[in-house]
Amino acid sequence: MAKKQKTVYMCSECGNEYLSWQGQCSYCGSWNTIVEHRISGLKEPAADTRRRTGTEGRPVKLGSVGTSEYERMSSGIGELDRVLGGGIVLGSLVLISGEPGIGKSTVIAQAANNVAQRYGTVMYVSGEESEEQVKLRADRVCTSGGDPSSSISESLYIYPETSIENILATCEEMKPCFLIIDSIQTMYSSEADSVAGSVTQIRACSNLLIRFAKTNNVPVFIVAHVTKSGELAGPKTIEHMVDCVLSFTGERDRDLRILRSYKNRFGTTDEIGAFRMTSGGLIEVADLSGSLIESDAKEEGSVISAVYEGSRPVFFEIQALVTPANVGFARRTAVGINYNRINMILAVLEKKAGINLLNHDVYVNVVGGMNTGSTATDLAAALAIYSSYSGKTPSRRIVAAGEVGLTGCLRSIPNADRIVQEAVRLGYEAVILPERNARHAAEAGKVRLSDNGRTVTVTPAGAEDGSGIRIIGAANLSDAIRAYLQ
Repeated sequence: MAKKQKTVYMCSECGNEYLSWQGQCSYCGSWNTIVEHRISGLKEPAADTRRRTGTEGRPVKLGSVGTSEYERMSSGIGELDRVLGGGIVLGSLVLISGEPGIGKSTVIAQAANNVAQRYGTVMYVSGEESEEQVKLRADRVCTSGGDPSSSISESLYIYPETSIENILATCEEMKPCFLIIDSIQTMYSSEADSVAGSVTQIRACSNLLIRFAKTNNVPVFIVAHVTKSGELAGPKTIEHMVDCVLSFTGERDRDLRILRSYKNRFGTTDEIGAFRMTSGGLIEVADLSGSLIESDAKEEGSVISAVYEGSRPVFFEIQALVTPANVGFARRTAVGINYNRINMILAVLEKKAGINLLNHDVYVNVVGGMNTGSTATDLAAALAIYSSYSGKTPSRRIVAAGEVGLTGCLRSIPNADRIVQEAVRLGYEAVILPERNARHAAEAGKVRLSDNGRTVTVTPAGAEDGSGIRIIGAANLSDAIRAYLQ
């Protein structure tokens, strides 16, 4: 029996529903975004397809449930497989977003061609571009700059269609092993009485794609647009429905692209993959730390820092410039690092380090286009600001990592021992860490530890002949400044 037709008012920004129209959405605060949607009558399904049949609807003991590794297939792109947790899981839904022109369609086209060559039929559904436009991109990014050994696979199909029912019907006929939807905002379903790209359409199309992926054990990649603020466009419920959410970011004036995982049911979160955009497509960056650092950081106002992203440490350069303010209030500018944390670090420096920055402009920049939200960069930012203010530079190559507290003390950071290992590989002479991290690094590295006032200095075995690295543990910001300048 068909359902009765229903009319609802829905916010196009957040998807919140209302019984009647109103000017402002009380949930997200947006004005003039509430529009009328008519939900047409639909027949009830013959069976409830939402029920999982693994345990036949009966409760079982969690300890008796068997576990097995998820079956994966490689995308042929090592950095993409890293972010996904080791490869593409069969039957999974992956949502990838990013600004226009950042490289979403490029990396997906390369992955689709690789999967088609290794596993079989791949269907690339394009709702924004024609066959010729997709073919031009594939000729550029899938042939490795004219390498005769690489070509577009015969198993890769392009399907310019926006009707989700037609797409799924074609998939039932061709039985692809991999499906790509580019993009979800262009898809529409006849079950929803609204325009393509609306909250209702996006939700309806996503539900159908999830049902298809789980029923046929076919992985599906969904490309999504972003809003002006950089957030994922559409209802927030889509991010909860899919298995993995990836974000592709980068600066338009730089060739570095970062693929980051914000949600992954089959792997770790906060994992990143690095690429460089070239005329022949995206190229993997295996040594991200080495590519981000171009100088030895012995310059005034320049300090090397490190954070642990996913399963690897990433080193980058933090630069600071402190100059006297000309007119009005002093300016504070932060690029690649949280602005509020910079203000907090400046207050701690004034209180604990005795420097007056009230009448100085302060500019802090993370070199290379990286954006870090980790508190492990606090110490490096503080040392860079102090170096620029005092005009002093270190006499050796130093890495600094640690969280700065409001009391001026240094708080420990995770995976400091692996940061030390990477610093050894890159050839640094010393690492400044919080005191607790230095002691743990000493225990992990089986090195000699000696107290030097309030600073703990760890000297690796064999450092007497000039090899190894010095690990300096500082209790507070003042100790770190003295260790940095000595």
